Amino acid sequence: METTRHFVATVYVVNDGATLLHEHERLDMWLPPGGHIDRDELPHEAALRECHEETGIEADLVADSGALESDTARSLPEPAHFLLEDINVHDGEVGHQHVDFVFYGAADTRTVVPAGDDEADPSLWEWFTREDLRERADDLPDDVVEVGLAAIAAVEGQNG
Repeated sequence: METTRHFVATVYVVNDGATLLHEHERLDMWLPPGGHIDRDELPHEAALRECHEETGIEADLVADSGALESDTARSLPEPAHFLLEDINVHDGEVGHQHVDFVFYGAADTRTVVPAGDDEADPSLWEWFTREDLRERADDLPDDVVEVGLAAIAAVEGQNG
């Protein structure tokens, strides 16, 4: 079986010690905002666009940009994580994967009003504190708990 791979970008949005997740209807798991990178986009741009489309929130990325800059190259905001995710697995064979640029973002609101078309209803989004992530760990993918906790710590560290 040939494995197809798509590039995606995700942002763990944090406000007041909590990160925003929704139960993805098709994948049947709790995930942060994110989606496929368009042909003309950079990963950090896609993460911010997807966050805004899915939630209406304008996040500020918490990401280092290297100092490298020349006439032909420049540094970009660095993802907090760079993951290979199995999306479609049948009989132990992986048919589809996502190459995910994962960012952390700070938000100044918890109000979810999707700005895109055909987005999840605002009532399906929940803010998860550290305690919520730990208490509901059996219902959440391990990586979502781990990265959610790290995102909260990173955003609080920036604001602290």
